[in-house]
Amino acid sequence: MNRRHILALAVGSALLAVGCTGTGGTSKGAAAEAPDDPAKVTGTIKVLTVRTDLVQDGTMDEYAAEFNKIYPKVKVKFEALTNYEAEVKIRMNTENYGDVLMIPGVIKKSDYPKFFASLGTVAERGEKYRFTDYTAVDGKVYGQTADGVMPGFLYNKRVWQEAGVTDWPTTPDEFLADLKAIKSRTDAIPYYTNFAAGWPLTSWTFVNGTVHCDPRATTKIAEGNPWAAGADLRVGDTLLYDIVHEGLAEKDPTTSNWEASKGQLAKGQIATQWLGTWAIIQFRDAAKKAGADPDDIGFMPFPAQTGGTFCATVGPDYNQAVNVHSKHKAAARAWLDWFTEKSGYADDNLAISPLKDAPMPTVLKPYEEQGVKLIELDDSKGAEVKAIDTESEVGINTPDYRQELVDLARGAKKGSLDDYLKSLGQKWTETQKNMGS
Repeated sequence: MNRRHILALAVGSALLAVGCTGTGGTSKGAAAEAPDDPAKVTGTIKVLTVRTDLVQDGTMDEYAAEFNKIYPKVKVKFEALTNYEAEVKIRMNTENYGDVLMIPGVIKKSDYPKFFASLGTVAERGEKYRFTDYTAVDGKVYGQTADGVMPGFLYNKRVWQEAGVTDWPTTPDEFLADLKAIKSRTDAIPYYTNFAAGWPLTSWTFVNGTVHCDPRATTKIAEGNPWAAGADLRVGDTLLYDIVHEGLAEKDPTTSNWEASKGQLAKGQIATQWLGTWAIIQFRDAAKKAGADPDDIGFMPFPAQTGGTFCATVGPDYNQAVNVHSKHKAAARAWLDWFTEKSGYADDNLAISPLKDAPMPTVLKPYEEQGVKLIELDDSKGAEVKAIDTESEVGINTPDYRQELVDLARGAKKGSLDDYLKSLGQKWTETQKNMGS
Protein backbone atom coordinates (compact mmCIF):
# COMPACT_ATOMS: atom_id res chain seq x y z
CA MET A 1 0.00 0.00 0.00
CA ASN A 2 1.20 3.52 -0.63
CA ARG A 3 0.13 7.01 0.30
CA ARG A 4 -2.17 7.32 -2.72
CA HIS A 5 -3.81 4.09 -1.65
CA ILE A 6 -4.60 5.32 1.85
CA LEU A 7 -5.86 8.62 0.49
CA ALA A 8 -8.09 6.75 -1.94
CA LEU A 9 -9.47 4.65 0.89
CA ALA A 10 -10.23 7.75 2.92
CA VAL A 11 -11.89 9.54 0.02
CA GLY A 12 -13.80 6.43 -0.94
CA SER A 13 -15.08 5.95 2.59
CA ALA A 14 -16.32 9.51 2.67
CA LEU A 15 -18.11 9.05 -0.65
CA LEU A 16 -19.58 5.60 -0.03
CA ALA A 17 -23.12 6.84 0.30
CA VAL A 18 -23.02 8.65 -3.05
CA GLY A 19 -23.25 5.63 -5.35
CA CYS A 20 -22.82 5.33 -9.10
CA THR A 21 -25.27 5.55 -11.93
CA GLY A 22 -25.06 4.50 -15.55
CA THR A 23 -24.97 1.27 -17.51
CA GLY A 24 -22.89 -0.71 -15.04
CA GLY A 25 -25.75 -2.56 -13.42
CA THR A 26 -27.29 -4.78 -16.07
CA SER A 27 -26.14 -8.27 -15.08
CA LYS A 28 -27.23 -8.49 -11.47
CA GLY A 29 -26.78 -11.89 -9.94
CA ALA A 30 -23.99 -13.15 -12.24
CA ALA A 31 -21.32 -15.31 -10.61
CA ALA A 32 -17.64 -15.87 -11.33
CA GLU A 33 -17.18 -19.57 -10.69
CA ALA A 34 -13.78 -20.88 -9.65
CA PRO A 35 -12.30 -22.81 -12.62
CA ASP A 36 -11.58 -26.54 -12.23
CA ASP A 37 -9.07 -27.05 -15.04
CA PRO A 38 -6.35 -24.38 -15.51
CA ALA A 39 -5.59 -25.66 -19.01
CA LYS A 40 -9.08 -24.70 -20.17
CA VAL A 41 -8.95 -21.14 -18.82
CA THR A 42 -8.16 -18.64 -21.56
CA GLY A 43 -8.38 -14.96 -22.35
CA THR A 44 -6.73 -11.60 -21.80
CA ILE A 45 -7.75 -9.79 -18.64
CA LYS A 46 -7.09 -6.28 -17.40
CA VAL A 47 -6.41 -5.76 -13.69
CA LEU A 48 -6.93 -2.25 -12.30
CA THR A 49 -4.78 -1.39 -9.29
CA VAL A 50 -3.65 1.47 -7.07
CA ARG A 51 -0.17 -0.03 -6.83
CA THR A 52 1.55 2.26 -9.28
CA ASP A 53 4.85 1.47 -7.58
CA LEU A 54 4.56 -2.28 -8.20
CA VAL A 55 3.51 -1.84 -11.81
CA GLN A 56 6.31 0.60 -12.54
CA ASP A 57 9.06 -1.52 -10.96
CA GLY A 58 7.89 -4.72 -12.67
CA THR A 59 6.73 -6.54 -9.54
CA MET A 60 3.20 -7.08 -10.87
CA ASP A 61 4.62 -8.56 -14.08
CA GLU A 62 6.66 -10.96 -11.95
CA TYR A 63 3.46 -12.05 -10.18
CA ALA A 64 1.81 -12.57 -13.56
CA ALA A 65 4.72 -14.73 -14.75
CA GLU A 66 4.24 -17.00 -11.73
CA PHE A 67 0.50 -17.10 -12.36
CA ASN A 68 1.14 -18.17 -15.96
CA LYS A 69 2.99 -21.25 -14.77
CA ILE A 70 -0.42 -22.53 -13.66
CA TYR A 71 -2.63 -20.67 -16.15
CA PRO A 72 -0.52 -20.48 -19.33
CA LYS A 73 -3.38 -19.45 -21.62
CA VAL A 74 -4.31 -16.32 -19.66
CA LYS A 75 -2.62 -12.98 -20.41
CA VAL A 76 -2.73 -10.50 -17.55
CA LYS A 77 -2.43 -6.78 -18.25
CA PHE A 78 -2.17 -4.20 -15.47
CA GLU A 79 -3.33 -0.61 -15.34
CA ALA A 80 -2.19 1.38 -12.33
CA LEU A 81 -4.22 4.49 -11.57
CA THR A 82 -2.87 7.35 -9.50
CA ASN A 83 -6.28 8.85 -8.74
CA TYR A 84 -7.94 5.46 -8.50
CA GLU A 85 -11.25 6.31 -6.86
CA ALA A 86 -12.13 9.21 -9.13
CA GLU A 87 -11.08 7.48 -12.35
CA VAL A 88 -12.78 4.15 -11.65
CA LYS A 89 -15.96 5.90 -10.56
CA ILE A 90 -16.22 7.45 -14.03
CA ARG A 91 -15.49 4.15 -15.78
CA MET A 92 -18.19 2.39 -13.81
CA ASN A 93 -20.79 4.41 -15.64
CA THR A 94 -19.92 2.05 -18.51
CA GLU A 95 -19.24 -1.69 -18.61
CA ASN A 96 -15.51 -1.16 -19.15
CA TYR A 97 -13.86 -1.03 -15.74
CA GLY A 98 -11.35 -3.82 -16.04
CA ASP A 99 -11.89 -7.54 -15.50
CA VAL A 100 -10.48 -7.47 -11.96
CA LEU A 101 -10.52 -4.31 -9.89
CA MET A 102 -10.29 -3.03 -6.37
CA ILE A 103 -13.76 -2.11 -5.15
CA PRO A 104 -13.97 1.69 -4.95
CA GLY A 105 -15.32 3.14 -1.73
CA VAL A 106 -17.81 5.19 -3.73
CA ILE A 107 -19.94 2.13 -4.48
CA LYS A 108 -22.81 1.45 -2.11
CA LYS A 109 -22.54 -1.98 -0.61
CA SER A 110 -26.10 -2.78 -1.66
CA ASP A 111 -25.06 -2.12 -5.27
CA TYR A 112 -22.24 -4.65 -5.33
CA PRO A 113 -24.35 -7.28 -7.19
CA LYS A 114 -24.93 -4.76 -9.98
CA PHE A 115 -21.23 -4.26 -10.62
CA PHE A 116 -19.41 -7.35 -9.39
CA ALA A 117 -19.75 -11.09 -9.90
CA SER A 118 -20.44 -13.24 -6.85
CA LEU A 119 -17.49 -15.26 -5.56
CA GLY A 120 -19.64 -17.59 -3.48
CA THR A 121 -21.62 -17.62 -0.25
CA VAL A 122 -20.59 -16.15 3.07
CA ALA A 123 -20.78 -19.61 4.61
CA GLU A 124 -18.44 -21.11 2.01
CA ARG A 125 -15.84 -18.37 1.92
CA GLY A 126 -16.03 -17.61 5.62
CA GLU A 127 -14.55 -21.01 6.41
CA LYS A 128 -11.31 -20.12 4.63
CA TYR A 129 -11.00 -16.34 4.45
CA ARG A 130 -11.02 -13.42 6.84
CA PHE A 131 -13.07 -10.26 6.26
CA THR A 132 -15.79 -11.82 4.07
CA ASP A 133 -18.55 -9.79 5.77
CA TYR A 134 -17.17 -6.55 4.36
CA THR A 135 -18.33 -7.40 0.83
CA ALA A 136 -21.33 -9.62 1.60
CA VAL A 137 -24.79 -8.79 0.25
CA ASP A 138 -27.73 -11.11 0.91
CA GLY A 139 -25.46 -13.96 1.88
CA LYS A 140 -23.15 -13.72 -1.14
CA VAL A 141 -19.59 -12.39 -1.22
CA TYR A 142 -18.53 -9.97 -3.96
CA GLY A 143 -14.94 -9.14 -3.10
CA GLN A 144 -11.82 -10.49 -1.44
CA THR A 145 -8.85 -8.63 -0.03
CA ALA A 146 -5.33 -9.89 -0.64
CA ASP A 147 -4.09 -8.62 2.71
CA GLY A 148 -5.28 -7.38 6.06
CA VAL A 149 -4.13 -4.26 7.88
CA MET A 150 -4.22 -2.87 11.40
CA PRO A 151 -3.52 0.61 12.77
CA GLY A 152 -0.67 1.30 15.14
CA PHE A 153 2.41 3.38 15.93
CA LEU A 154 5.53 2.96 13.84
CA TYR A 155 8.46 3.86 16.04
CA ASN A 156 12.22 3.80 16.14
CA LYS A 157 13.04 1.23 18.81
CA ARG A 158 16.60 2.50 19.24
CA VAL A 159 15.42 6.05 19.98
CA TRP A 160 12.82 4.88 22.47
CA GLN A 161 15.43 2.75 24.22
CA GLU A 162 17.88 5.66 24.31
CA ALA A 163 15.17 7.64 26.08
CA GLY A 164 14.96 4.88 28.70
CA VAL A 165 11.62 3.51 27.48
CA THR A 166 11.58 -0.26 27.05
CA ASP A 167 7.92 -1.12 27.64
CA TRP A 168 4.93 -0.13 25.54
CA PRO A 169 2.87 2.59 27.26
CA THR A 170 -0.50 1.35 28.50
CA THR A 171 -2.32 4.68 28.80
CA PRO A 172 -2.33 8.00 26.90
CA ASP A 173 -0.67 9.67 29.89
CA GLU A 174 2.16 7.12 29.84
CA PHE A 175 2.54 7.67 26.10
CA LEU A 176 2.88 11.43 26.60
CA ALA A 177 5.41 10.87 29.38
CA ASP A 178 7.45 8.65 27.06
CA LEU A 179 7.41 11.28 24.31
CA LYS A 180 8.61 13.85 26.84
CA ALA A 181 11.47 11.53 27.77
CA ILE A 182 12.40 11.24 24.10
CA LYS A 183 12.38 15.03 23.77
CA SER A 184 14.60 15.56 26.80
CA ARG A 185 17.03 12.68 26.32
CA THR A 186 17.44 12.43 22.53
CA ASP A 187 17.65 14.73 19.50
CA ALA A 188 14.64 13.09 17.82
CA ILE A 189 11.29 14.71 17.13
CA PRO A 190 9.08 12.66 19.49
CA TYR A 191 6.06 12.54 17.19
CA TYR A 192 5.46 13.50 13.55
CA THR A 193 1.94 14.47 12.44
CA ASN A 194 2.55 14.64 8.67
CA PHE A 195 0.08 17.52 8.76
CA ALA A 196 1.00 18.86 5.30
CA ALA A 197 0.28 15.58 3.51
CA GLY A 198 -3.04 15.50 5.33
CA TRP A 199 -4.07 11.91 4.68
CA PRO A 200 -1.93 10.39 7.50
CA LEU A 201 -4.13 12.25 9.98
CA THR A 202 -7.13 10.22 8.81
CA SER A 203 -5.45 7.15 10.31
CA TRP A 204 -6.48 8.43 13.75
CA THR A 205 -10.05 7.40 12.92
CA PHE A 206 -8.86 3.79 13.13
CA VAL A 207 -8.40 4.24 16.86
CA ASN A 208 -12.09 3.34 16.93
CA GLY A 209 -12.49 -0.11 18.46
CA THR A 210 -8.99 -0.33 19.93
CA VAL A 211 -9.45 1.75 23.07
CA HIS A 212 -12.17 -0.43 24.59
CA CYS A 213 -11.51 -3.56 22.50
CA ASP A 214 -15.05 -3.42 21.16
CA PRO A 215 -16.04 -5.25 17.95
CA ARG A 216 -19.26 -3.18 17.95
CA ALA A 217 -17.42 0.14 17.85
CA THR A 218 -18.72 1.00 14.38
CA THR A 219 -22.29 0.37 15.51
CA LYS A 220 -21.76 2.61 18.52
CA ILE A 221 -20.73 5.61 16.45
CA ALA A 222 -23.64 4.93 14.07
CA GLU A 223 -26.03 5.13 17.00
CA GLY A 224 -24.28 7.54 19.37
CA ASN A 225 -21.83 10.42 19.74
CA PRO A 226 -18.26 9.48 18.70
CA TRP A 227 -16.88 12.29 20.91
CA ALA A 228 -18.85 11.55 24.06
CA ALA A 229 -16.82 11.29 27.26
CA GLY A 230 -14.60 8.20 27.10
CA ALA A 231 -15.55 7.34 23.50
CA ASP A 232 -12.74 5.90 21.38
CA LEU A 233 -12.48 8.78 18.91
CA ARG A 234 -12.49 11.32 21.72
CA VAL A 235 -9.66 9.45 23.44
CA GLY A 236 -7.65 9.33 20.21
CA ASP A 237 -8.28 12.94 19.22
CA THR A 238 -7.44 14.10 22.75
CA LEU A 239 -4.11 12.30 22.60
CA LEU A 240 -3.28 13.88 19.24
CA TYR A 241 -4.21 17.31 20.61
CA ASP A 242 -2.09 16.82 23.73
CA ILE A 243 0.94 15.65 21.71
CA VAL A 244 0.90 18.85 19.67
CA HIS A 245 -0.18 21.17 22.50
CA GLU A 246 2.70 20.01 24.70
CA GLY A 247 5.29 20.62 22.00
CA LEU A 248 6.02 16.97 21.24
CA ALA A 249 5.46 17.14 17.47
CA GLU A 250 7.33 18.84 14.61
CA LYS A 251 7.71 22.60 15.13
CA ASP A 252 5.95 23.63 11.92
CA PRO A 253 3.49 20.93 10.83
CA THR A 254 2.65 22.87 7.66
CA THR A 255 6.13 22.10 6.28
CA SER A 256 6.10 18.38 7.12
CA ASN A 257 7.02 15.96 4.34
CA TRP A 258 5.63 12.42 4.09
CA GLU A 259 8.30 10.92 1.84
CA ALA A 260 11.14 12.47 3.83
CA SER A 261 9.61 11.31 7.12
CA LYS A 262 10.24 7.66 6.24
CA GLY A 263 14.00 8.09 6.15
CA GLN A 264 13.95 10.45 9.11
CA LEU A 265 12.20 7.91 11.30
CA ALA A 266 14.46 5.15 10.03
CA LYS A 267 17.56 7.17 10.96
CA GLY A 268 16.16 8.17 14.35
CA GLN A 269 15.48 11.82 13.57
CA ILE A 270 11.78 11.12 14.19
CA ALA A 271 10.68 8.74 16.94
CA THR A 272 7.04 7.95 16.28
CA GLN A 273 4.13 8.12 13.80
CA TRP A 274 0.57 6.75 13.98
CA LEU A 275 -0.05 4.86 10.72
CA GLY A 276 -0.61 1.12 10.21
CA THR A 277 0.97 -2.21 9.35
CA TRP A 278 0.87 -1.27 5.65
CA ALA A 279 3.64 1.27 6.29
CA ILE A 280 6.14 -1.10 7.95
CA ILE A 281 7.70 -2.33 4.71
CA GLN A 282 7.97 1.22 3.36
CA PHE A 283 9.82 2.42 6.45
CA ARG A 284 12.09 -0.64 6.50
CA ASP A 285 12.94 -0.04 2.86
CA ALA A 286 13.68 3.59 3.75
CA ALA A 287 16.03 2.36 6.48
CA LYS A 288 17.95 0.23 3.99
CA LYS A 289 18.28 3.14 1.57
CA ALA A 290 19.47 5.41 4.39
CA GLY A 291 22.03 2.92 5.62
CA ALA A 292 20.11 2.43 8.87
CA ASP A 293 19.02 -0.82 10.51
CA PRO A 294 15.56 -1.96 9.31
CA ASP A 295 15.16 -3.84 12.60
CA ASP A 296 15.02 -0.46 14.36
CA ILE A 297 11.52 -0.03 12.91
CA GLY A 298 9.00 -1.22 15.49
CA PHE A 299 5.23 -1.31 15.69
CA MET A 300 3.10 -0.84 18.79
CA PRO A 301 -0.62 -0.66 19.60
CA PHE A 302 -2.57 2.33 20.84
CA PRO A 303 -1.79 3.01 24.53
CA ALA A 304 -4.93 1.57 26.09
CA GLN A 305 -5.77 -1.74 27.68
CA THR A 306 -8.98 -3.59 28.47
CA GLY A 307 -8.69 -6.07 31.30
CA GLY A 308 -4.92 -5.63 31.25
CA THR A 309 -4.66 -6.50 27.55
CA PHE A 310 -3.77 -4.41 24.51
CA CYS A 311 -6.16 -4.59 21.60
CA ALA A 312 -5.86 -3.93 17.87
CA THR A 313 -8.45 -3.91 15.11
CA VAL A 314 -7.81 -5.91 11.96
CA GLY A 315 -9.56 -5.14 8.70
CA PRO A 316 -9.27 -5.65 4.96
CA ASP A 317 -7.19 -3.59 2.62
CA TYR A 318 -8.88 -2.86 -0.72
CA ASN A 319 -11.11 -5.77 -1.76
CA GLN A 320 -10.63 -7.15 -5.27
CA ALA A 321 -13.64 -8.08 -7.37
CA VAL A 322 -14.55 -9.48 -10.79
CA ASN A 323 -16.39 -7.14 -13.16
CA VAL A 324 -19.88 -8.57 -13.65
CA HIS A 325 -19.57 -7.68 -17.34
CA SER A 326 -16.20 -9.37 -17.90
CA LYS A 327 -16.09 -11.64 -20.95
CA HIS A 328 -13.43 -13.74 -19.24
CA LYS A 329 -14.86 -14.35 -15.78
CA ALA A 330 -13.09 -17.69 -15.36
CA ALA A 331 -9.72 -16.10 -16.08
CA ALA A 332 -10.52 -13.13 -13.85
CA ARG A 333 -11.61 -15.42 -11.01
CA ALA A 334 -8.47 -17.53 -11.48
CA TRP A 335 -6.28 -14.45 -11.09
CA LEU A 336 -8.20 -13.18 -8.05
CA ASP A 337 -7.98 -16.56 -6.28
CA TRP A 338 -4.33 -17.08 -7.17
CA PHE A 339 -3.33 -13.58 -6.12
CA THR A 340 -5.14 -14.00 -2.81
CA GLU A 341 -3.85 -17.46 -1.97
CA LYS A 342 -0.66 -18.22 -3.90
CA SER A 343 1.10 -15.00 -4.89
CA GLY A 344 2.74 -14.31 -1.55
CA TYR A 345 1.57 -10.69 -1.80
CA ALA A 346 0.69 -10.46 1.89
CA ASP A 347 4.05 -11.90 2.93
CA ASP A 348 5.91 -9.66 0.48
CA ASN A 349 4.26 -6.63 2.08
CA LEU A 350 4.69 -7.86 5.68
CA ALA A 351 0.91 -7.82 5.88
CA ILE A 352 -1.75 -9.99 7.48
CA SER A 353 -2.86 -12.88 5.31
CA PRO A 354 -6.56 -13.10 4.38
CA LEU A 355 -6.32 -16.87 4.96
CA LYS A 356 -7.58 -17.83 8.38
CA ASP A 357 -5.03 -20.61 8.87
CA ALA A 358 -2.02 -18.44 7.99
CA PRO A 359 0.33 -17.23 10.74
CA MET A 360 0.80 -13.58 11.60
CA PRO A 361 3.69 -11.86 9.79
CA THR A 362 7.00 -12.02 11.63
CA VAL A 363 7.02 -8.26 12.18
CA LEU A 364 3.99 -8.75 14.45
CA LYS A 365 5.71 -11.36 16.62
CA PRO A 366 5.92 -8.78 19.45
CA TYR A 367 2.12 -8.60 19.34
CA GLU A 368 1.91 -12.34 19.91
CA GLU A 369 4.50 -12.16 22.69
CA GLN A 370 2.62 -9.32 24.39
CA GLY A 371 -0.72 -11.09 23.99
CA VAL A 372 -2.32 -8.29 21.96
CA LYS A 373 -5.91 -9.20 21.22
CA LEU A 374 -6.87 -8.83 17.56
CA ILE A 375 -10.50 -8.09 16.74
CA GLU A 376 -12.50 -7.58 13.57
CA LEU A 377 -15.08 -4.81 13.72
CA ASP A 378 -18.67 -5.65 12.92
CA ASP A 379 -19.18 -3.62 9.73
CA SER A 380 -22.95 -4.07 9.48
CA LYS A 381 -23.42 -0.36 10.28
CA GLY A 382 -20.43 0.79 8.21
CA ALA A 383 -22.48 2.19 5.35
CA GLU A 384 -24.69 4.06 7.83
CA VAL A 385 -21.65 5.62 9.52
CA LYS A 386 -20.32 6.82 6.17
CA ALA A 387 -23.71 8.25 5.23
CA ILE A 388 -23.87 10.19 8.50
CA ASP A 389 -20.31 11.38 8.01
CA THR A 390 -21.03 12.61 4.49
CA GLU A 391 -24.28 14.34 5.41
CA SER A 392 -22.86 15.96 8.56
CA GLU A 393 -19.72 17.10 6.71
CA VAL A 394 -17.63 16.14 9.74
CA GLY A 395 -15.22 14.11 7.63
CA ILE A 396 -13.82 11.39 9.87
CA ASN A 397 -12.12 9.92 6.79
CA THR A 398 -10.77 13.19 5.44
CA PRO A 399 -7.90 15.21 6.96
CA ASP A 400 -9.67 18.52 7.44
CA TYR A 401 -11.08 18.19 10.92
CA ARG A 402 -7.86 16.83 12.41
CA GLN A 403 -5.82 19.50 10.67
CA GLU A 404 -8.10 21.97 12.43
CA LEU A 405 -7.54 20.03 15.67
CA VAL A 406 -3.77 20.33 15.24
CA ASP A 407 -4.12 24.05 14.50
CA LEU A 408 -6.07 24.47 17.74
CA ALA A 409 -3.41 22.56 19.64
CA ARG A 410 -0.50 24.62 18.29
CA GLY A 411 -2.28 27.94 18.73
CA ALA A 412 -2.77 28.69 15.04
CA LYS A 413 -6.52 28.73 15.60
CA LYS A 414 -8.47 30.02 18.59
CA GLY A 415 -10.73 27.77 20.65
CA SER A 416 -10.68 24.93 23.15
CA LEU A 417 -10.49 21.20 22.58
CA ASP A 418 -13.71 20.58 24.54
CA ASP A 419 -15.68 23.10 22.51
CA TYR A 420 -14.32 21.73 19.26
CA LEU A 421 -15.14 18.10 20.02
CA LYS A 422 -18.54 19.19 21.33
CA SER A 423 -19.29 20.89 18.01
CA LEU A 424 -18.32 17.74 16.10
CA GLY A 425 -20.60 15.67 18.30
CA GLN A 426 -23.49 18.06 17.79
CA LYS A 427 -23.13 17.93 13.99
CA TRP A 428 -23.01 14.17 14.13
CA THR A 429 -25.96 13.57 16.43
CA GLU A 430 -28.14 16.19 14.71
CA THR A 431 -27.51 14.44 11.40
CA GLN A 432 -28.43 11.11 12.99
CA LYS A 433 -31.76 12.56 14.08
CA ASN A 434 -32.44 14.11 10.69
CA MET A 435 -31.66 10.82 8.95
CA GLY A 436 -33.71 8.82 11.41
CA SER A 437 -30.69 6.82 12.63
